[in-house]
Amino acid sequence: MHQEIEIEFKNLLTEQEYNLLFEQLNNGKEVAKKQVNYYFDTVEMLLKENKSALRIRKKGGEYVITLKEPHPEGLLETHQKCTETEAINAMETGNIPEGQVTEQIRKLTSISEPQFNYLGELSTERLEIQGQDGLIVLDKSDYLGKTDYELEFETTARTAGEAAFKRLLKKFDIPQRKTRNKIERFYERSLQLRGN
Repeated sequence: MHQEIEIEFKNLLTEQEYNLLFEQLNNGKEVAKKQVNYYFDTVEMLLKENKSALRIRKKGGEYVITLKEPHPEGLLETHQKCTETEAINAMETGNIPEGQVTEQIRKLTSISEPQFNYLGELSTERLEIQGQDGLIVLDKSDYLGKTDYELEFETTARTAGEAAFKRLLKKFDIPQRKTRNKIERFYERSLQLRGN
């Protein structure tokens, strides 16, 4: 089973802040790469209830199913590769391919045969820059008629990573903002569109 602990810090950006960081940190060396997240939950929304998220990500022609769930150090991610055919079938029917991810979902929800709904997609243009203390990620995301901008900082050590992240924000005079993760912002936008 391919699992990892994700320790990351994130901050929503204005379009101007995003453009400033893109220019200042990148120096035109890297090109943003497109990736698309296709989101799912059980019919009863049990993953959301358990502060977890299920996605299939298309990146560079490959598809990976990922379950994210809370962990004391950050998020526990369980990954499994799938084919394009399996990904399309999941979106059309709600059938997630059997494997490590579905096993983990059964443990999390205590449901032996969970049924899934496809919730929609979020498309991201992602720029990754390796910094001294961690990976700096600039994301421009489009979902449900909305565009937002985000800085993520991925690290292997929580305390040192948090300090480096705060230094980065301070260096560019960007206020620290309480930032929910992409799936939560996706849910919020979905509710807005439904008028809830």
